[in-house]
Amino acid sequence: MESQVEVSDAELELIPESVVMRLGVARYAVPMLEVAEVVPIPAVTRVPGMPGWLAGVVNWRGHVLPVVDLRPVLGEVTGPLPSSSRVVVLTRDSIEIGLIVELITGLLPESRGVLMAAPSTISPQAAELVLGVVEEGGYPISLLDAGAIAALRTSLPSTRRSA
Repeated sequence: MESQVEVSDAELELIPESVVMRLGVARYAVPMLEVAEVVPIPAVTRVPGMPGWLAGVVNWRGHVLPVVDLRPVLGEVTGPLPSSSRVVVLTRDSIEIGLIVELITGLLPESRGVLMAAPSTISPQAAELVLGVVEEGGYPISLLDAGAIAALRTSLPSTRRSA
């Protein structure tokens, strides 16, 4: 017989409506309020000397948008991107950054639930990007911290040289 753990209302957290995506074999989500747009992957220009997680930059609405591929950071297998891949443009505190995803799988509705800690097996760098894990439809979904992803943009070295 399976025992159920009682959870008080005080232990439940507000899980915001989120866009659910696949990166590697796992599912991740980012809050809908921080998604500016989802677009097919445009031509990405690689930038020499940048971290491996920076896929490159794209022209988005007339300005340069850095695009990241978090699969290696999150410990997911990398390989060629399928035709279902998209760029999810995140905006947080007026910082914009594109996130390459393999597939948009749907929406996670706003709810109150238990936000479990990220697995201890993920790298410290990945742990900084994951707020926690929720279960939806029997599958774990890791909630990504859009603020931490946006902060990656500020960690990029400047390529401008002063005269």
